[in-house]
Amino acid sequence: MFKKLSVLFGLTETEIKVLFFLISTFLLGFAYKTFFLNEDKQLKVSYDYSHQDSLFFSAGNNFDEPEDNQGLISVDYKREVLDFNESKFAGEITKVTPAEKSINLNSADINQLTLLPGIGSKTAERIIEYRNKKGKFNSLNELLDIKGIGEAKFHNIVRYLYID
Repeated sequence: MFKKLSVLFGLTETEIKVLFFLISTFLLGFAYKTFFLNEDKQLKVSYDYSHQDSLFFSAGNNFDEPEDNQGLISVDYKREVLDFNESKFAGEITKVTPAEKSINLNSADINQLTLLPGIGSKTAERIIEYRNKKGKFNSLNELLDIKGIGEAKFHNIVRYLYID
């Protein structure tokens, strides 16, 4: 029977069996609900939370915010989130960008090089290591030979550097 149906509908025999199972399960469930379950036997539960609500509201409202017309309290969520932030930003050190053409590439130390945008301590160490290994820089383009400095970073920092 399933082979004939599979040829007729162009489906595999397994697909026909699965469809037959799904359709028969649906029909049996629908028949059971229609003929064997009365509305009296169906479980209808309604919950009344008015008592719990009255206890909650009788406990008092200690909020200072004004209530809207539905009895709900408006909350400034941005302020609430920031209140949980325990960070103290007063002691944070911000990176100051140097003036243009203010850092001599052949004599700069790590502290001066880390002032450049996008240059951290590792890259500054690599610059100094390259300078000690190869000698003084003859051109700013030599920075492109250092790991961690690509075209984009080079164009961001070249205006702060000079060579004497």
